[in-house]
Amino acid sequence: MADKVLVGVVPLLYVQSITMTEGYRVERILGSRFAQATQPSTKTITIEALLLGPERLVTKKALEVLALTSRALLSAAGPALAAGGIPVVCGLTLSLDMQITDLRFAQSVQKRDAIDVSLTLQHVPRSSLTALIGEAADLALAAGTAAVPSVPAPGAVPRPPGPPLG
Repeated sequence: MADKVLVGVVPLLYVQSITMTEGYRVERILGSRFAQATQPSTKTITIEALLLGPERLVTKKALEVLALTSRALLSAAGPALAAGGIPVVCGLTLSLDMQITDLRFAQSVQKRDAIDVSLTLQHVPRSSLTALIGEAADLALAAGTAAVPSVPAPGAVPRPPGPPLG
């Protein structure tokens, strides 16, 4: 299981996977066989999680509110979103100014007491200042994570001398 993730004020405690996509837009130089990376593409975060327990429907509704799934929610939350987007906090990144672009819920007979949720968030910077603050916060998270020991470094498993196993 992946780390716990905080999407806005909604905690996702049973995250199965989280994927962050970043890159650069590449364009050909006119009249040349060369190409150049011109600008960063939009950062996208995809989260797959389970909603469990008696609070699963409350968490589902909270995610719907963040995604602004209805016109009434959009008109009520519009002024707040103009100031800042949705922060995403997890072990992989600390990203500000995100917006939910895709939200999917699924329930099956095999998991009656659970709701599968898949959400995709896209970086929508409100200003260059908030983009800079977000990048600084993500850099601080990376530096702090590097300073805290976690799992041992991968290495060879020592074996006693003798005949090969098998």
